[in-house]
Amino acid sequence: MKNVMVTGGAGFIGSNFIRYLLAQDSGVQIYNLDALTYSGSLENLRDIETNPRYHFIRGDICDSAVVEQILRQGAIDTIVHFAAESHVDRSILGPGQFVQTNIVGTYTLLDAARKFWLTPGSAPHEPVRFHHISTDEVFGTLTPGEPAWKEDTPYSPNSPYSASKASSDHLVRAYGHTYGLPYSITNCSNNYGPYQFPEKLVPLIILNAYENKPLPVYGDGQQVRDWLHVEDHCAAIYRVITRGANGSSYNIGGNNQPANLTIVETICDIMDQLAPGESPRRKLITYVKDRPGHDRRYAMDSTKIEQELGWKAQYSLETGLRETVLWYLKNMAWVQAIRKQAQFMDWIDKNYTERK
Repeated sequence: MKNVMVTGGAGFIGSNFIRYLLAQDSGVQIYNLDALTYSGSLENLRDIETNPRYHFIRGDICDSAVVEQILRQGAIDTIVHFAAESHVDRSILGPGQFVQTNIVGTYTLLDAARKFWLTPGSAPHEPVRFHHISTDEVFGTLTPGEPAWKEDTPYSPNSPYSASKASSDHLVRAYGHTYGLPYSITNCSNNYGPYQFPEKLVPLIILNAYENKPLPVYGDGQQVRDWLHVEDHCAAIYRVITRGANGSSYNIGGNNQPANLTIVETICDIMDQLAPGESPRRKLITYVKDRPGHDRRYAMDSTKIEQELGWKAQYSLETGLRETVLWYLKNMAWVQAIRKQAQFMDWIDKNYTERK
């Protein structure tokens, strides 16, 4: 890799990956294309915004002219595609934007890459790669006792979000098969860690617990997810891009599947230790109406990436959650800057208050 375009690099995982890539590769130039919608913020990249190897371009991945200009002017040889609408709850309230960003946006990137990389005389001389970030949710849901998903598990998405991501995965594979576009895909489990947008479960519970606000739990709280620290995820993506086989997909999981209620209770206990309040935070847990079609259980089999590429998650859930809580407690200025967005507070009210 010499010149890398990262889409959605101002978001949670994308910003962490940019920081990771700059630290891993001293020669790479990074071009961050981000539309700065509600979950993307330049606050996530303040510490590297003056780095001469980092370049920010505000733009939409659905804008083919912008995408093609970056590919040409940056002589891009690698695309790492994070940009996506990614919150299931938002996809239930407004699925149209998920179709536009996740499907049309991915198509726009793929077609621009096809034109630039596969047209004789126009592409960089170096090997090229389109790496697509996907999700475990494309596989659907598991019942208790069912084996974890593998890379060849049939897709069975259950929400507008996961259906749009499944479609984008299929488009990537189709461009590889039909046009010979070099690609790789990773399907990851639930991420957590620094710079995550505060409406997601882990930061929402941390911040509400800090402020002694109710801690909303959907249904009975027994939905099971596989939790992956974002730094482990970034390390896995880097391993796939630099060592992974062309045309391959890899599952990335944290190798743990607690119930959502367990995650909330663990955060409560950590908060009681690090920022003691008047009473135990577990008393703030409030059960709210479950979301429609809520998948019951996710679990990822990461054997392939472990055996082929030597990657394995390094964070235990307890260590990762404790470090994440500490990060948020130490970065309240970042939290306040993000919370100034009116859309965030409006959506929190609509999604949680109206469920009571």
